Amino acid sequence: MHGINALTGKPLTGIEHLRQSIRDILTTRIGTRVMRRDYGSDVPRLVDAAMTPRLAMNLYMAVAVALDKWEPRFRLTRVQITDAAPGKVTLAVEGIYLPDGKPIVMQGLEID
Repeated sequence: MHGINALTGKPLTGIEHLRQSIRDILTTRIGTRVMRRDYGSDVPRLVDAAMTPRLAMNLYMAVAVALDKWEPRFRLTRVQITDAAPGKVTLAVEGIYLPDGKPIVMQGLEID
């Protein structure tokens, strides 16, 4: 899949395009995309709550549901909360990049 880097405007392909897509999916609140109201994830809605084991499980589920629905090039194998502060959570996402079967780890995904 080919796309454009959201920061530089340069062409983007492969795993780097996947990384940008995952970041976009997980940081977009459901209901905010015009003409695609169900796009995104519940993760931004959840980060404002106090971190508890239940919230952690809800975050993991929100990541899994969103990536399963919106990113067909990726199979999620693990989500980890690496840091949590009021109004912000940092995640590590691991999985398989399906076009070539290689594992991918995305560290430092900040959502606020």
